Amino acid sequence: MVRIAVNGAAGRMGQRILELAKASGEFKIAGAFDEKEKRLSKDSLGGKGVLVDFSAAAGTADSLAAAEKAGWGLVVGTTGLDAKMENALRAAGKNIPVVRSSNMSVGVNLLLELVALAAKRLGREFDIEITEAHHRHKKDAPSGTALMLAEAIARAKGWDLEKALRYRTAGKSAGERPDEEIGMQVIRAGEIVGDHTALFGGPAETIEITHRAQSRDTFARGALAAALFLSKKKNGFYTMADILK
Repeated sequence: MVRIAVNGAAGRMGQRILELAKASGEFKIAGAFDEKEKRLSKDSLGGKGVLVDFSAAAGTADSLAAAEKAGWGLVVGTTGLDAKMENALRAAGKNIPVVRSSNMSVGVNLLLELVALAAKRLGREFDIEITEAHHRHKKDAPSGTALMLAEAIARAKGWDLEKALRYRTAGKSAGERPDEEIGMQVIRAGEIVGDHTALFGGPAETIEITHRAQSRDTFARGALAAALFLSKKKNGFYTMADILK
């Protein structure tokens, strides 16, 4: 059995990861931490195992410090991290095995491949818009997955993402849409688990590639698959693409 601990255990994702881990018979729960109830410290982890982080930016910093000190593997699915933390996670791969992904779903990672293929094949006459929708409680916007889609498109097109990305807001239009633009629209409403669509609009046809999460189980199962993956890996920085190969 693989020993795991969860940081962000009181959150929706953390709770579901713990429930599925207990039911699977493949994991032993070595700890459950949360900023408000039982905060993770550098000395919280003992023995060997994998720490799964679905917390917040400050919580992820705690997870990284604890995992590095204990020599544990680290799975990070927390979204809204800044560039400094993303770089720190990459650098940590020299000392411990790390899986980092803003979305642990198998379907979303296939979506990334399909969207990149469409972006590469479709010409300049196709305008590109990304729409994402989540529940009203989600704190970051746009979602990490939406940004991953934008990055995949920009990479396939050979565009500079910072120059290409445009966030849609109400108000007067700046004029005719320019070439080499990726529009981004965000919805926060109700209890939507997570919807992501990449739209390619041409002069005579429109292509939409969509993923809809029907349950948080898809993300929780992906996180547990990542934990199993890391339990057999040496130090390094990995993504869900490595797990799905």
